[in-house]
Amino acid sequence: MLAGSKDFRANSPRFTPEARAANFALVDLLKQVAERKHATPSQVALAWLLARKPWIVPIPGTTKRERLAENLGAVDLELTPDDLREIDAAASKIEVKGARLPEAVLQYSNR
Repeated sequence: MLAGSKDFRANSPRFTPEARAANFALVDLLKQVAERKHATPSQVALAWLLARKPWIVPIPGTTKRERLAENLGAVDLELTPDDLREIDAAASKIEVKGARLPEAVLQYSNR
């Protein structure tokens, strides 16, 4: 995990070294699409969320101005229906490892 860190991911099952290694396939997928779209993987991920449903509002967190500018660039990134099908098809073959939050936190949500 992120040893000695105050970062919440240090306690998240999804961010153990094993889970991160397994889940990196998703990052690789986003990198492939990003390269073709002249964007960053983060922008592709945010644009994908924005394209899913009109009521989905991604809330990315950052403490860095340059990351905020990068994130805002997702609004201008157009993913075609073919792009969306490609991402969905490839992502459906990747098994995400690790719970999204620690069990103690999940108890207070709808999971």
